[in-house]
Amino acid sequence: MKNKAVLELADVKQMAAAAEAEALENKWAVTIAIVDDGGHLLWLQRLDGAPAISSHIAPAKAHTAALGQRESKVYEDVINQGRVSFLSAPAVSGMLEGGVPVMKGGQCIGAVGVSGVKSSEDAQIARAGIAALGL
Repeated sequence: MKNKAVLELADVKQMAAAAEAEALENKWAVTIAIVDDGGHLLWLQRLDGAPAISSHIAPAKAHTAALGQRESKVYEDVINQGRVSFLSAPAVSGMLEGGVPVMKGGQCIGAVGVSGVKSSEDAQIARAGIAALGL
């Protein structure tokens, strides 16, 4: 039997604080979502001024990154390169850049999804949150 790391509340708070700091430093109004390895929501934080729809998009991006164990941008690229049939993939709706998996020891233990600014900036914020764990 294998053992697997899991995100604890302290980890989630640490990632959320780092992601929030990155967003505030750049004056970006975003929503930050953190999920476990099954894509279940552990944290949702909508900063002042973030668009209402971002509170739906950020968790979807995180969910997609966790289930796919890769950045959600991979799916966006596949679709943009012409494989539009991928839009019918079940259980994934956040196929936009900004969802980043949290990897430890080669295993996905969760993901961070961000929405509200340019997709590359969303991903920057997500990565800053994950970097706080020092994995």
